[in-house]
Amino acid sequence: MVADECSAGNADAAQERMKIVNSLSFLAISPITDQLAADLIAKHAVPATEPRDALHIAISAVNGLEYLVSWNFKRIVNPKTRVAIERVCEEAGYSAPMICTPDELLES
Repeated sequence: MVADECSAGNADAAQERMKIVNSLSFLAISPITDQLAADLIAKHAVPATEPRDALHIAISAVNGLEYLVSWNFKRIVNPKTRVAIERVCEEAGYSAPMICTPDELLES
């Protein structure tokens, strides 16, 4: 999913992104991550129009990642959304990742 997103857009920029992405390890999508993503949408933590956002969050939570870094201020990196995401993840038995921007991560 990440590779698909990074390969889109301007061809030169995508090629540069893919050089980095191809060197990374990927986390698997599973029935558990699919269920948590569905819960995030059903409980209105993530809009139904954004299943990829829900899946990014679910994969992060299920795999116990400490941080999820994003520039998506509208649907992921905002206080209201963060609280809702944390609630849904906790209800499912997972700790939500700390959702932050790259700048916020570098400041910590």
